[in-house]
Amino acid sequence: TLFKGVNMRIIRITLLSLLLLMIALPLYAGGRLTYYCSTDIPWCELMKKEFEKRTGIRVSMTRASSGETLTKIRAEKSNPKGDVWWGGTGDPHLQAAEEGLSQAYNSPKLSELHDWAKTPHQATGGKTVGIYLGALGFGYNRELLAKKGLPVPKCWNDLLHSAYKDEIMMAYPSTSGTAYTTLASMVQLFGEEGGFNYMKGLHKNISQYTKSGSAGIKASARGEITVGIVFVHGAVKQAVSGFPIEAVSPCEGTGYEIGSVSIIKGARNLENAKKFVDFALTADVQSRSAEVKSYQVPSNKNAVSAPEAPDVSSIKLIDYNHALYGSKVERTRLLKKWDAEVKVLPR
Repeated sequence: TLFKGVNMRIIRITLLSLLLLMIALPLYAGGRLTYYCSTDIPWCELMKKEFEKRTGIRVSMTRASSGETLTKIRAEKSNPKGDVWWGGTGDPHLQAAEEGLSQAYNSPKLSELHDWAKTPHQATGGKTVGIYLGALGFGYNRELLAKKGLPVPKCWNDLLHSAYKDEIMMAYPSTSGTAYTTLASMVQLFGEEGGFNYMKGLHKNISQYTKSGSAGIKASARGEITVGIVFVHGAVKQAVSGFPIEAVSPCEGTGYEIGSVSIIKGARNLENAKKFVDFALTADVQSRSAEVKSYQVPSNKNAVSAPEAPDVSSIKLIDYNHALYGSKVERTRLLKKWDAEVKVLPR
């Protein structure tokens, strides 16, 4: 009788477990996806939730800057944890492709993309593809500028003025795609010697280096710093949010990013990663970026840009060499040189 009672309890527990599993099954019906995101958190979250809603795939998300994410993927190379990497500047995605950290995928959405968005795909044999374009620049807090009696900056060279000492914030080029794009842009604008002289002059006026490229403009919006070096759409986002921020596209010309998406080599959920790439390249998904005040230029020709988004056609863009400055050798060389010649200088 005792054994019979135990057996009945085991049967009841087993049936209850099966019932709970059946109830939970729809949540896992689409499988799983581990997603690394390198753009602003609200946009990361929107992509996660909308993808889960459309596919039933459960998403685990990690948000970090482009440089940090590349370092993470590199460290996990022998045992990949992530499936797909979305957002952030394209140069680290190009380097990941070069190092064999990502894998090729030809999305059926490719035919809907602007030519500039296909360039990284062509350059890497299909290992990464553009999702948006953003021009580099800076933003300033006009209330702080007026209060401190500072001149209005319109050009890169304006930021070297001694009046801006301790008034500028940017990120470390080693951790931030924004800051690395700044370094590579100065080298292309002014030549290597002139570019590094520029970074040395700028260094004298830097109040603080941050990990994230968007941290500077956010601090400027809060009134903690006057100028933040950022992609222009990042400054526009703060202005649209009601902060006294003026966005500047520098007069000398400027570099730009092609934000990208890549499937991580060895992805455990490969088919779901492919579905995510297709999803990320879809016109109506890209059009939703305005909901989270992200104002980059979308890569799908049929996507709708927000009216507040910067008019890239009016910005003087340089012929940025993404292939060269996104390569491991050149990126590593420039970062080491910046550490050795700029980072060590007193401020």
